Amino acid sequence: MATLDTLFPFKRHFITLGGHKLHYVHEKPAGINGQRPDAVVMVHGNPSWSFYYRNLVQALSDQYECVVPDHIGCGLSDKPGDDAYDYTLAQRIDDLEALLDSLDIRSNITLVLHDWGGMIGMGYAARYPERIKRLVLLNTAAFGLPKSKPLPLALKICRDTALGTLLVRGFNAFSSAASYVGVKRAPMAADVRRAYVAPFNSWQNRISTLRFVQDIPLKPGDRNWDLVQSIDASLQQFTQVPTIILWGLKDFVFDRHFLEGWQQRLPKAELHAFADCGHYILEDASDEVIAHIRRFIDETAVAKSADEQTSNPEEKASAETTSAGSAD
Repeated sequence: MATLDTLFPFKRHFITLGGHKLHYVHEKPAGINGQRPDAVVMVHGNPSWSFYYRNLVQALSDQYECVVPDHIGCGLSDKPGDDAYDYTLAQRIDDLEALLDSLDIRSNITLVLHDWGGMIGMGYAARYPERIKRLVLLNTAAFGLPKSKPLPLALKICRDTALGTLLVRGFNAFSSAASYVGVKRAPMAADVRRAYVAPFNSWQNRISTLRFVQDIPLKPGDRNWDLVQSIDASLQQFTQVPTIILWGLKDFVFDRHFLEGWQQRLPKAELHAFADCGHYILEDASDEVIAHIRRFIDETAVAKSADEQTSNPEEKASAETTSAGSAD
């Protein structure tokens, strides 16, 4: 049976934010031609943690600088109580910004977003659209619940009832259930499932799992409603940013209604939908999804490099002169 260190073979890095330790993965090549490689920032949602991206990090870190935070309350990060940390969307965005600034990552960012990570990542992108080079979207959202979709009953119970609190914090129902229903092609291996739920091993350590659900705004006046609306409005800035969407169509939360929302907002995005996959698309179709992501990042890097080479007016004029001379 594989251990966590075997499944998750990365050095542990920590930054202290507001007195709390935030864990993050930071894997990168030594450098390419003396230049810093593009950063690939992977943002997880609920109830997962940086473990979700382990295979993608291993596939990309030979060429790209991979950064994967564990949100406060998740994974290997501290799990403070409500009296010491504000478990809200705005705070999550602040944390991501602080981490990236501490690493001096302020340009050429590829965001890989899953679940609530979409709202956090695009909240950051809304603040700094000029820093974003590519988007990779995996069963996620950066806009409110579509009008065509009711809130699933399981989420409503978790969000709004004392029973939900007991189930989530007392019995780890949310994280445990997700490790079963979040995959559709085949069940998770037992050691992988244990790794997903391991950080959420007590009432106190399950606080973020509940607070994430309670933080979902459903109507004007709800906390985060205005912030979510502003993040949604900001998406029009990214219609020309290279984007790939990889989607498990058997996700009972982030389903076709959310996918259609992305297609309406980012109509030029490349789409790969998997009819037999669920929420944890990187588990269900790991090899296929990772191959698509690697190819997409590599191809857009080449295209961007070519554009940059002809963006200098003098170089462009020289190229045009050479072309004209050849025609003669």
